[in-house]
Amino acid sequence: MKFVKFFLLSLFVLSFFSFKQDSKSFKPGEVWPDDNGIHINAHGGGILFFEGKYYWFGEHKVEGRRGNQARVGVHCYSSEDLYNWKDEGIALNVSNNPDSPITVGCVIERPKVIFNKNTGKFVLWFHLELKGQGYSAAQTGVAVADTPAGPYTFLKALNPNAGKWPAGYSDELKNKTFPNNLEGWTDEWLKAVKEGMFVHRDFEKGQMARDMTLYIDEDGTAYHIHASEENLTLHIAELTEDYTDFTGKYIRILPTGHNEAPSIFKRNGKYYMITSGCTGWDPNAARLLVSNSVMGEWEYVANPCIGEDKDLTFHSQSTFILPVQGKKDAFIFMADRWRPQNAIDGRYIWLPVQFKKDGTPFLEWKDEWDLSVFD
Repeated sequence: MKFVKFFLLSLFVLSFFSFKQDSKSFKPGEVWPDDNGIHINAHGGGILFFEGKYYWFGEHKVEGRRGNQARVGVHCYSSEDLYNWKDEGIALNVSNNPDSPITVGCVIERPKVIFNKNTGKFVLWFHLELKGQGYSAAQTGVAVADTPAGPYTFLKALNPNAGKWPAGYSDELKNKTFPNNLEGWTDEWLKAVKEGMFVHRDFEKGQMARDMTLYIDEDGTAYHIHASEENLTLHIAELTEDYTDFTGKYIRILPTGHNEAPSIFKRNGKYYMITSGCTGWDPNAARLLVSNSVMGEWEYVANPCIGEDKDLTFHSQSTFILPVQGKKDAFIFMADRWRPQNAIDGRYIWLPVQFKKDGTPFLEWKDEWDLSVFD
C-alpha cells in the first residue's frame, strides 16, 4: 500500500512539473497551459504591452453551449516572453444585477485594452449583446482600470456615433429615402445598403457595433474598428482623447463587403487589415485589406493565407495582430478555433505574419514555431 501511495504521489509530482516546464515555442491548435497547467481561457482576445509585459485579455468561457454567453467576464493573463502565461484572474466581472448591461448571461466578445498616456488609465472595450436579446443590440461596452490586469470598472454600453453621419457622406445621401419593402440581396437592396440604408435606420440611436478591435496610431489617436450595418460594412470610428467615447468621426469600409473579425497593423507606411467573412462559428477564407491611412480608402487585396486549408483560414478566425516588441517588422496573427458546442475547448491559432518581396503580408501554416522566425 505504501508503494502504491508513493507511486501515485510520484505521478502527481511529475505531472505537475511537466505542466510547469517553460514553453519555448508556439504550437497552433494545441492545448496551451497557463502557469497553473490549465488551458488559457482568453478567447477572441487582444494583447496590451506595458512596461515589459504582455497582457492577454479574452472571453472567459465555461463548458458547453452556455459558455457562449458571459458567465464570468473578461480574463487576463500576463507574459514576458509570449510563450508562458501567468493567470492574472478576471479583469472585468459580469454583474449579478439583472438591470446591468453586463449582467450574467449577456454576451461579451473580443475584449481589447489600450493605455491612455494622458489619463494614466487602461481602457477596455468589447462587443456587447444584452441578455435575452440575441444579437440584436449590437452595442459596445467600455470599462477602465488603474492597472493593466484590473479590476476594471464598467462605465457604459452604447451604439456608436448616434446622430452623426459618416465622413464624406454627401448631402444628397443624407436626404435620401429608402423603400421599406426591398427584397434582401437583390441589386436594388445592395445598392441601398451601399448608399447607407442601415446608416439612416440607426442614425438616431447609434450604429451597430459587433466584432471589434482597437488601434492607436502613431500620433496617439485611438480608433474603434467594428462590424456594423448588419455585419455588411466595417466602421472605423475615432475615439475621444481619453479613449472612453466616440468623437463622432467615422468612416465606412467596403459597404456590402460582409467583413467581420477585424485585426489591424502598420508596416512601411501602409495599414493592413485582416478580416473574415460572415459564416457564424464556421471558418471561411480570410480577407486582406490595405490603406495608406487609417481613415482613408481601404481596398481588398486577396486571401492572405497560402497552402492547405487556406480557404478556411486554417480552421480559425482572426482576432488580433500583435506587434512583437524589440523586433523589426515582427507581427503575430492571432485567431481562434471556435467550438460552440463546448466553448471552453476553443483553441488558439498564432502564426507569424510573413511578407512577399512586394511587401504583401501572407500567412502560412506551421505546426510549431518560435520567435526566431523574425530574426
